[in-house]
Amino acid sequence: MIDVAALPKAELHLHIEGTLEPDLMFELARRNGIPLPYADVEAVKRAYVFSDLQSFLDIYYQSCAVLVKEADFHDLTIAYLRRAHSQGVRHAEMFFDPQTHTARGISIGTVVEGIQRALGAAERELGITSRLIMCFLRHLPEDEAVTTLEHALPYREFITGVGLDSSEIGNPPEKFTHVYDWARAEGFRTVAHAGEEGPPEYMWQALDVLKVERIDHGVRCVEDAGLVDRLAEERVPLTVCPLSNVRLRVVDTLADHPLRRLLERGLCVTVNSDDPAYFGGYIGDNFSASQSALHLSDDDLVQLARNSFEASFLDDAAKAKHLADLDRAV
Repeated sequence: MIDVAALPKAELHLHIEGTLEPDLMFELARRNGIPLPYADVEAVKRAYVFSDLQSFLDIYYQSCAVLVKEADFHDLTIAYLRRAHSQGVRHAEMFFDPQTHTARGISIGTVVEGIQRALGAAERELGITSRLIMCFLRHLPEDEAVTTLEHALPYREFITGVGLDSSEIGNPPEKFTHVYDWARAEGFRTVAHAGEEGPPEYMWQALDVLKVERIDHGVRCVEDAGLVDRLAEERVPLTVCPLSNVRLRVVDTLADHPLRRLLERGLCVTVNSDDPAYFGGYIGDNFSASQSALHLSDDDLVQLARNSFEASFLDDAAKAKHLADLDRAV
């Protein structure tokens, strides 16, 4: 049986703010003089019971208040990368939500520079490469996303792509047509959350209106046979997050998750951790739990790891190197 933690893999769906573990939350709160509505770490953990995506987001945005200084974003990011490396991650493409911070008066430069300093340190010390994807908050108006993109342009050398996250229901991808057009014209790669709580139609919009290169989540594609056919034929990557889908009630149990069915249909599905501090596990935990609940074979796990490198924004030479390393490992 394959050692899941030793299996080389890429993580493509990870919100860096969602890696804020309770102990670091309290440390940063003390550092910055930020009051928390929790008595201790255990009280924080007890609060992590969610009925849907919005109930999670309410706590998520509240917790981000402790992130104030460049050092905070550095410490958050390096903690994630060290943990991810211990679970076999060789390359990470992580999201960040600038609007969550700029709304509190924190400059996008503070956020990007803190994260980037950690990414550089992790590559030197751990050999883990990375890309940074800036997400627009879809519950806010598009003109605010446009302003965010404008403010991000001075840091474009550090930002590979743009994405779309936050509350999906009632906020279709087509709402952000113009900002995505501009982002593509500026050379940014494009992804979007779709088909988590939102209907399959949101995935069609992400593909045809926003022209994304991969879809984050996408599990509700199983409700549309034509969409599944298209995703398989075009090898559109889906960055699936099994434990997240259970915790946010997208599926009742992990045994109900469509991951295996999508894999068997030949879709380019990948396994990721989403917001692991809140959802009960990092990427290795998602692999192990899915393997057990869905009876995935060693070949299935290797294919998921292979998909993760193929779906990444690495260049062809870097992909080939990682795939060769994966072949040697198995």
